[in-house]
Amino acid sequence: AFKVPYVLRMFMPLDQEDRTAPRCRYLGFREYIYTGREGTVGKCHAAAEWTFGTINQRFLSGLGIRMHYGHPDFLDGFWARNRGGMSKSSPVVNLSEDIFAGYNVRLREEASPHIDALEFEKGREATFNAASNFFSKISGGSISVIRSRDNHLLCERIGIMHSLSFYFSSVAFYVSNLLIDWTIQLYVFVFILFNLAGLGPGKLSALGSTFSTEWIVAMGLVTLVPQLCELVLEFGAVHAVKQAIGGIFASTFFFIFQNKNIAEAMKEGTKTGIAKYFFTGRPSANQHQTWKDTYCTYWKSHYKPAFSLAVGYSIYSTIALQNEGEGKLPMVLVLISIIAWIITPVLFSPFPRWNLIVQDIVEFNNFITSGAGSHEADIADVVSRGKKGTVRSLYETGLSEELNVWTEQHLLMLTLSFLVKLAAGCFMVVLLPAEILDFLPVFVVILSLSWVMVLGYFAAGLNNVFLVMSFLLWGAVVPLAHLIVGDRFGSPTPHTRLPEYVISTTLFLYFLGLAKEFILLLCRITLKLCPCISEQTATSGMQEVIRACFVYFFVQQIHMIEAYVVLCANALTAGMLAIVDQVFCNAHTWWLLNRELARTTHGDTYMKKGQAPFFELDGHQFGSASELWGSDTESDVSASSRGGDEFESASEVSSHLPR
Repeated sequence: AFKVPYVLRMFMPLDQEDRTAPRCRYLGFREYIYTGREGTVGKCHAAAEWTFGTINQRFLSGLGIRMHYGHPDFLDGFWARNRGGMSKSSPVVNLSEDIFAGYNVRLREEASPHIDALEFEKGREATFNAASNFFSKISGGSISVIRSRDNHLLCERIGIMHSLSFYFSSVAFYVSNLLIDWTIQLYVFVFILFNLAGLGPGKLSALGSTFSTEWIVAMGLVTLVPQLCELVLEFGAVHAVKQAIGGIFASTFFFIFQNKNIAEAMKEGTKTGIAKYFFTGRPSANQHQTWKDTYCTYWKSHYKPAFSLAVGYSIYSTIALQNEGEGKLPMVLVLISIIAWIITPVLFSPFPRWNLIVQDIVEFNNFITSGAGSHEADIADVVSRGKKGTVRSLYETGLSEELNVWTEQHLLMLTLSFLVKLAAGCFMVVLLPAEILDFLPVFVVILSLSWVMVLGYFAAGLNNVFLVMSFLLWGAVVPLAHLIVGDRFGSPTPHTRLPEYVISTTLFLYFLGLAKEFILLLCRITLKLCPCISEQTATSGMQEVIRACFVYFFVQQIHMIEAYVVLCANALTAGMLAIVDQVFCNAHTWWLLNRELARTTHGDTYMKKGQAPFFELDGHQFGSASELWGSDTESDVSASSRGGDEFESASEVSSHLPR
């Protein structure tokens, strides 16, 4: 009764004589994310939505480039229905379909302003995995937006200045996250080259280069300033500083992880041309996520890149240690990124209880060692389970990904990717000293011996004893190196040769992956060009080659090593959080969820059958109305809907509680 008449007057003022031309077609409003009260994840997600849905929308509206972004906008329904509808059909249902409504408005030179006079409530994901799925969904959808006909038509008909504004109002956020992700790896690689050339921080400083100092103030910290200023304007300086400082730890880990999530979704959409839809479900904030499910969700997007970046940092550190007197940059931001990509899902997992930790360790270990999907007859089932996300073992997880990449991705994209990696490998061979390359034959000899064990693994009906033996054979690297390389392997000291060991091992694993890709690419091209082979036979043959290469080229073995490292990191993080909860009165649960759930004792079940919540048992001894999520009476609901920042005294609220 109050809002809608005001909205109608914004579309069509009373003093406007021409009733056929409203002032706008879409009208945006401020947002209040009520799920910000549902724990730390909900608060982080609410802060991001408030920044985009209020601060950013106001700025875009002032520039005259605001479009529709799926927020609770009012729209001219009659106009939209007569111009193609309010959304657009897409290959994947419910994926960025509403974004094209804003394109529709912009293509027809209509207006889509934002006003601050009204505010509407909106819910967002309050659990970590659901929030990650949401970011993956919209990031993958941005690829379909970039490739769309609407985007092409808009870019053809606007000038350079409008193109910059249009880029800022559409996909700039996602592209910038992708560029930042690339630059993290490039930053480490550049410093490896500097150290190989003998340029440490000391010589770089003498040359006047900014690379000689640690980069601490990153753009992620700079982007906090607009939000801080907005908080000061709306809530005052004390509340703004409290919110900013109180949430900087959670926001740092949460958004470092989600920025990587966005970048990987962009890469996946670019390579496959398919934007995947992720069902978030929006479960309650106190739902525990198992380590097995977490690994299946993030093994490719976060864990593998974290290990790759850690290897690069290790190479830089070992080389820098040899260049004594030149100094070494600590690369704090790189280390924080590596740690955040691995431990953040456990950090934001509720209830770090010892029984849950033991349960997760046993389940995750069984998942790693399970042989489900390893037989030849299971290939079709492995492909199906991989697409549905219902894999039963680590072997199935990796094999389903390999089968999906090498049988369904476009051949041209696979070829281009291989050529780029081959060019990078040739560059490294030309760049690196011969002393490092001399160690490669040692690994080739060990690989040939381990292939004998892998052959026994397949011949003996997938006997894991042979697979373990293929691991143990790599312990013979040191004695064989003395026979192949000679005394130079440890001369003058092993510490002096340490950079050569690390770099040669990394280079060998890189070329081992290149050899696998070359064989698979050659097989796919051969099967595709051979006219005498049916499509079904070609697919079956390609799957067999992929299955063999998956073990012979140590893809599965490396996955197992990485999975056990993740298991150890999860156990260490969860154990520390469990100790914090026990020693400091459930401090982690209070930080992640709320004070109500923080009062549960270890071994007890919260709100089990027949047990009332603590605030009902206490009568009037509770804090804020935002914690009354379990209200039963109508008066309780009305009290709890007044907002997370409003408090009532005990005497005012106790009269509403049931006796």
